[in-house]
Amino acid sequence: MNRSLFATLCLAVGLLASAPATAAGGADVHLDAANINLYDQASLQRGARAFITNCLNCHSAQFMRWGHLTQIGLTEDQIKANLMFNPDAKFGDYMTTALDPKDAQSWLGKVPPDLTLAARVRGSDWLYTYLRSYYVDPASPSGWNNEVFPNVGMPHVLHDLQGAYSKVVVGEREVHGKKEPVTKLALDRKGTMSPQEYDAYVRDLVNYMTFMGEPVRAKRIQIGIVVLLFLVVAFFAALVVKKEYWKDVK
Repeated sequence: MNRSLFATLCLAVGLLASAPATAAGGADVHLDAANINLYDQASLQRGARAFITNCLNCHSAQFMRWGHLTQIGLTEDQIKANLMFNPDAKFGDYMTTALDPKDAQSWLGKVPPDLTLAARVRGSDWLYTYLRSYYVDPASPSGWNNEVFPNVGMPHVLHDLQGAYSKVVVGEREVHGKKEPVTKLALDRKGTMSPQEYDAYVRDLVNYMTFMGEPVRAKRIQIGIVVLLFLVVAFFAALVVKKEYWKDVK
């Protein structure tokens, strides 16, 4: 392989590696660690409830079936009684929204995107930070804006829980020879939850959305660990057998 081709391949790999970080909000956006746990079924169940209560009214999860919720420790009866609010929905149906696409286009200006793969596309840390970064913006059509997603179209549907924040200037910094303001979010109106409670609520929601993007992920990781352990044991067993067979060969 010549040097120019090798350099081109290295550049391509570097661009691919940096693409998720750019898509997740850009280099200037600090993302807080979500610290989710896909093995915490109680968290996943709380997150499923939060998703269905707050998100499924406008957004769909059309690649996720209600029956998949049994993988987070819920029974069919529990799912039907506590999560399936549409009496016409069946246990094997996809999790679609009741909002008609034509009505959504008329009322909202566009159809809200499907959220099944949102965590896989954006990343868990991005979602966790995004849902905690809304602030009041009178210049925005919805009255809200977001530090992670500037000029976001979706209003802050969880403001009753989190409260209302405003962006305030706390200083300035020099970037490329120019002075830029340093801002932070300040609480204007308290919500029904404390900041710690809201962070935990969002973490559960993001945990569920991460599960929803790949329901078999936790099981896949478990199987992968078992396979790796088997390969390690098989390697040493093969090494012992090799030494036994070749011990008399000079």
